[in-house]
Amino acid sequence: MHTEAAPGTGHSVIETVGLSVRFGGHLAVSDVTCAFNAGTLTAIVGPNGAGKTTYFNLISGQVRATSGTVHLHREDITRMTVAQRTKRGIGRAFQLTNLFPRLSARENIRLAVQARARTGDDFLALWSSHVELIDKAEHFLEIAGLGHHAATPASALSHGDQRKLEVALLMAMEPDVYMFDEPTAGMSVDEVPIILDLIRRVKAQGDKTVLLVEHKMDVIRSLADRIVVLHNGCVVSDGEPAEVMASDVVREAYLGRAAAAREGVR
Repeated sequence: MHTEAAPGTGHSVIETVGLSVRFGGHLAVSDVTCAFNAGTLTAIVGPNGAGKTTYFNLISGQVRATSGTVHLHREDITRMTVAQRTKRGIGRAFQLTNLFPRLSARENIRLAVQARARTGDDFLALWSSHVELIDKAEHFLEIAGLGHHAATPASALSHGDQRKLEVALLMAMEPDVYMFDEPTAGMSVDEVPIILDLIRRVKAQGDKTVLLVEHKMDVIRSLADRIVVLHNGCVVSDGEPAEVMASDVVREAYLGRAAAAREGVR
């Protein structure tokens, strides 16, 4: 199934064309063509094993495609490394804190801000002369609700606070494309709203493209402009949330009829 970018406030920023990957005899992602606009948030959903995270990995570069292409701002980035794609504007959440587990939350954010500003390779030096960058780092720390944990090493933060830090790090890098893979997984009920608010802040900027893999239907309802449904590695539905959630293919392939009734999808 080939799909075009849903109407939004901007142009198509990221696009996959005939994207496929095979692991041995298993076709994990099959001929997926999708384009995603600036200013929109697309939820990518499907049952376990549908190919959602693999599709994310193909876009961000963790997995090399067997066939097909990935384009960012119309540039073919299919053979680029993760680092090259990051430099060009693709940001993948929940993989950054492991880079500096012994540094404090504040130091992690400062490094991300400095990397974005490209002020040099001596990451921890001369921060006193970069007042604007320091203030910017403090801003991201505060909006993530981590001000009271600023001096805590990343490795000592709770799971929920590590997730907040990862989102704050991603925001500090200011990418064009934000990719969130189950951002609320493992978080307490009290912590989830902070993560959702951070994602809403990104979306509200109006010029960012946000891709979200998520299982929780209430999260999808509150955030998504568009839903793409994967099943057995293929796109089986693509459209506005109300339309997609009401479709038989989603009830069968994603939720199942019993689960759909429990979730209130009609």
